[in-house]
Parts: sequence; C-alpha cells; structure tokens
Amino acid sequence: MAENDAMPTLPKKCGPYISSITSRSMNLVIRGIVLFFIGVFLALVLNLLQIQRNVTLFPPDVITSIFSSAWWVPPCCGTASAVIGLLYPCMDRHLGEPHKFKREWSSVMRCVAVFVGINHASAKVDFANNIQLSLTLAALSIGLWWTFDRSRSGFGLGVGIAFLATLVSQLLVYNGVYQYTSPDFLYVRSWLPCIFFAGGITMGNIGRQLAMYECKVTAEKSHED
Repeated sequence: MAENDAMPTLPKKCGPYISSITSRSMNLVIRGIVLFFIGVFLALVLNLLQIQRNVTLFPPDVITSIFSSAWWVPPCCGTASAVIGLLYPCMDRHLGEPHKFKREWSSVMRCVAVFVGINHASAKVDFANNIQLSLTLAALSIGLWWTFDRSRSGFGLGVGIAFLATLVSQLLVYNGVYQYTSPDFLYVRSWLPCIFFAGGITMGNIGRQLAMYECKVTAEKSHED
C-alpha cells in the first residue's frame, strides 16, 4: 500500500495536452497540403491563359506536353500558396487582430473568381498601352483587397508578396529560365506586381477560412469532451 502511494503520478492534463499539440500539428499539415493543391490548380489554369495570350514564352525544349511545359511553375506556386495561406492566419494571431470580415466560403469563392477574372483581363483584354493596363489591374487588385479583406495585415503581406515575387521573376528572366513578350519593367511586365498582390490576398483568404474551420472543429471537440 505504501509503495503505491510513493509511485509518481502524471498530471491528468498531460494526455489531452499532448493530444491537442498533435491535433494542431496534423491540422497544420492538412491545411498546407490543401493549399498546395489549390495553388497548383490555379497555376495550371492561369498559366494556360498567359500562354494562350503569348505573354509567357518558355524554351522549346521545355514545352513537350501540357504539364511538362513550365513543369516547375505548379510546384513552386503550390508551395508559395501553402506558405501564404498559413502565414495570413498566423499573422492575424500574432497581431491580435482576428480577421472577421466576410468570413464564409461563398465570399472566398467570389474572391477566387475575381482573382481569375483579373488574370483573364491581363491576358485577354487589349489596352492602349502597358501603363493603362497596369493602372487598371492595380485598381482591380486594391478593389479585391477592399471587398474581401480590408485588414492592414492583409494589405501589408500582399505588398510584401508582390515585391518578393516580382523580384524572383526578374531573377528568373535574367538567368534565362523563361521570358516575357515585350517586357516594359526591366525584364518583366509592369502589371505583374498587381497579379501577385491579388494572388496573395486570395490565398490568404483561403488560408484564413481553412484556419477558422479548424478552430470551429476543435471547439466542437472540446465541448464534447
């Protein structure tokens, strides 16, 4: 009897705490995978629009089939989408500004539709010059942020993503990985930052919605326990 009393006992909350950590990690991985495949799908669709417009030209030896043309673009876009989609809700929590503006899947789907429409406009609509195209896309991109986001963190991350992605594009073009027809901003098109900005806002909204769904499921499980 005395031996049983002397044996150390683990805190009762140890099990649920470890389970909670494991559950959050697994949910993070699942969200990252979902965001990756969404980014891959959007990259294939949007890249097809740009190729049809002859905006992007890849070396002839790279274009062997639909998927092998620019084979590295979908994985890169998928990885970037996963990072962006996970970063937005993380930044919201870090800043203590939970994003609650238009938090429903119907709004997210409309945001995706507008983003695809902006890309379609850049590929299909004929403008008088590149300056007019860039200003139009800039207005549409900011309008997308105002309609579906309106957060300071979202705008700041969107600008940072646009700057970084444009810089990477310039480096890739400079090294001959691919090229743009009629570049008017160093080696790339001047309207690319607008596309990257809108893409960052779109993937951020998807990531926030997935994170909110995760929190809802976790709260329901905690309530059941």
